[in-house]
Amino acid sequence: MKTLSKVYNGLIFAFLYAPIVVLIVFSFNSTSSRVKWSGFSLRWYEKLFGNAEILDCLKVTLEIALLSALIATVIGVLSALGIFAMNGKLRKAFLAVNNIPMVNPEIVTGISLMLLFVFVYRSVGLLQPGFTTLLIAHITFNIPYVILQVMPKLRQLDPRLYEAALDLGCPPTRAFCKVVLPEIVPGVLTGALMAFTMSLDDFVISYFNSGSSAQTLSVLIYNMTKKPITPEINALSTLMFGSIMVLLLVINIRQIKDMGQKANRS
Repeated sequence: MKTLSKVYNGLIFAFLYAPIVVLIVFSFNSTSSRVKWSGFSLRWYEKLFGNAEILDCLKVTLEIALLSALIATVIGVLSALGIFAMNGKLRKAFLAVNNIPMVNPEIVTGISLMLLFVFVYRSVGLLQPGFTTLLIAHITFNIPYVILQVMPKLRQLDPRLYEAALDLGCPPTRAFCKVVLPEIVPGVLTGALMAFTMSLDDFVISYFNSGSSAQTLSVLIYNMTKKPITPEINALSTLMFGSIMVLLLVINIRQIKDMGQKANRS
């Protein structure tokens, strides 16, 4: 049974990752053929970095990912602190509400945000589809992931430490920075990395809220597939896949270290 289980799992992973491996391999092909290997070359990467449209979209993607991760982390930490301070039933209710955006289909979130922005724009002339609406949309779907990472760290925190700092004359803000924040930093960093990764990887919500003035790489790749495909897409997809893999590895390593520290304390 163990052998069959290993074979079964191997076939599943092969089915999932074989197309990605083919994409990566043919991003280094010297010709535009997608079925015949003609030799190793960095030609398509050179053309990729010489494409002004792709570089502009890359800039927008990184700006949106960094800003949304930063803002969502700040809002998420403050929200987690507020939820943690609530009583049991109210806390459970807010956590349930927080989980809804994560299980809600992205197309529902994307369309609902688009309708909201269109309503505001037509009503008061604000939030024209573009960079601002794209940033707000990414912040919106990133906040629940930050809260989800920070809440377990707050549960592990001994509340008597904060109270002791206050009793010793430490102002609330300084007590938070000196006592609470160092204890929840691993959760904050993990939440920020996850928010950055989710923003970098998003397509559906970006597609409905980007407008014509600000496009992310995922939206650009989708639009490029409507035309004859060039291996530049392979090179671009390879770089995106590699970046996301690195970020996921960092997140997993941090989580493993946190679990090890927790086990050592117990």
